[in-house]
Amino acid sequence: MAALSSSSSLLGTKLSDAAVHDLRCPRFAQLKFERISVTGRSSRRIKRSAQVIISCAGTYNASTVVEKIDFRKLQNGSDIRGVAVAGGEEAVNLTVDVAKAIGAAFAQWLADKKKESTSSALRVSIGHDSRISASSLEQAIAQGIVDTGLDVVLYGLASTPAMFNSTVTERGDLLCPADGAIMITASHLPYNRNGFKFFTNTGGLGKADISDILSRAAQIHSGSSWQGDVTSKDMKRVNYMDHYASDLVKIVQAAGGKGGLTICGVVIFFKNISLHAERPLEGFHILVDAGNGAGGFFAEKVLKPLGADTTGSQFLEPDGMFPNHIPNPEDKKAMEAVTSAVLKHKADLGIIFDTDVDRSAAVDSSGRELNRNRLIALISAIVLAEHPGTTIVTDSITSDGLTEFIEKKLGGKHHRFKRGYKNVIDEGIRLNSVGEESHLAIETSGHGALKENRWLDDGAYLMVKLLIKLAAGKAAGEGEGSEVLTRLIESLEEAGFATEFRLKINESHQDVGSKTFREYGEEVLRRLEESLSSDSNLTKAPKNYEGVRVSGHGGWFLLRLSLHDPVLPLNIEAPTKDAAQKLGSFVMEVVSGFKALDVSSLQKFLT
Repeated sequence: MAALSSSSSLLGTKLSDAAVHDLRCPRFAQLKFERISVTGRSSRRIKRSAQVIISCAGTYNASTVVEKIDFRKLQNGSDIRGVAVAGGEEAVNLTVDVAKAIGAAFAQWLADKKKESTSSALRVSIGHDSRISASSLEQAIAQGIVDTGLDVVLYGLASTPAMFNSTVTERGDLLCPADGAIMITASHLPYNRNGFKFFTNTGGLGKADISDILSRAAQIHSGSSWQGDVTSKDMKRVNYMDHYASDLVKIVQAAGGKGGLTICGVVIFFKNISLHAERPLEGFHILVDAGNGAGGFFAEKVLKPLGADTTGSQFLEPDGMFPNHIPNPEDKKAMEAVTSAVLKHKADLGIIFDTDVDRSAAVDSSGRELNRNRLIALISAIVLAEHPGTTIVTDSITSDGLTEFIEKKLGGKHHRFKRGYKNVIDEGIRLNSVGEESHLAIETSGHGALKENRWLDDGAYLMVKLLIKLAAGKAAGEGEGSEVLTRLIESLEEAGFATEFRLKINESHQDVGSKTFREYGEEVLRRLEESLSSDSNLTKAPKNYEGVRVSGHGGWFLLRLSLHDPVLPLNIEAPTKDAAQKLGSFVMEVVSGFKALDVSSLQKFLT
């Protein structure tokens, strides 16, 4: 028998007290206090768990991190993403020193942006999801901000939408509004990843802002060194999530009355709906699958106060190792998990969130998944009932059936734009600025933003829209359970077969030569477009903002270049697999001449 402690040497690797203290790793906590046998099967189990523990502690081991950081590689569009925990094949590049430098850089950037509008000390709020590297990165980025002379407010476990809301909430007791906010998250990526999202009261920062911050951080990093915990006098901790959840409850409750409700400075108007004002979800059975991310609050602090029975909710406790499934509404295993729970517990509705709750999806009482095109159709039906004729902005891979549903069935306008939630949201904002009314911008990934909610992609707010419709439908006698939602999209035509291939570009292949992967990919797209005239069955989409989209054989395909990676994603939808193969065969015939392109997955589909 052997007792494990923070000072024990485990399989030749010694964990420091500091590492044990900072790790947000439930599996470590379990081993730390158990006395366990290390013989036979138990021995093998402990060795596997020990490897997880060693990986968790990797951030603290200087020998496991790269010596020189290329800050440019940390940029992922309008976010910062990196490897924060050792243990895999990738070298750690989001260390505590890097985080500290990024914190100082954001503080500098914020001070420059705000210097004309305020003379008081600036304040930054910081929150994080359930990742195991969250605590150490929180302390480091806070240190960088405090060292620059700004105040810091720590929220602990939080959601990305809540962090933005902290910049527009007027609550002195919560130290709001914050001048800037940071969310420590890497969305649905594996446990060893982490990153940062940044906000001001005008919304999330853009690509140019992130480039600026990383450039500043690179200069700061050369002279930075992690000094340990920030003292309590330098910051305060606030429970902001209770306030955020309470606002969501009030929105549903207020939907039963006339007029509007002011939330975070936004006046939300409702039609007169006859609901039970305090507990409008009384009689509904709604469960939540948080995937061990940050969304567990929704069951306890939103659904229960509204009267819902949440029996069967699962994976509500934060666990940054994500032991049950990836918190991702697009993930097959995740959707199977919440669907299984709905059917097992005979729930009216199941709700699933991604790790940081800026995306969501649902499952109706029959087990039908309400994600991707179905979720867009459902939210579009609700929004178009409130704003007839409005434009719905989506990303590029939405279906032809969705276009017909929005335009012919609902009387709206479908504006299919580019991939990337920020691209979609910014396009919705742009359309309004030039006089075209748009109230919804939503991506198939589950990122959905409404004009009434400051164009914030908030998974919890999207689900609130569904809850209001559920309660209103029952009150109006339109159906029980999730019937009212299912009926809204019963005329949505869906493809019989849909698939996606990711054709990777080998950047080191001689066929690429001196070109960048982007230049090579664009050459592939040009060749495909030029070849369309050779097949009379195919028609290029008359209006398209990304890649080459083509209709034919009763379906369509879209070949585009990834926003960040050397990949050409190919999406195909068709009535049958045979029709999909005909579309795929045309693409294969064109792209097979590009030797640096890995077409093996497409080739396998066609054989």
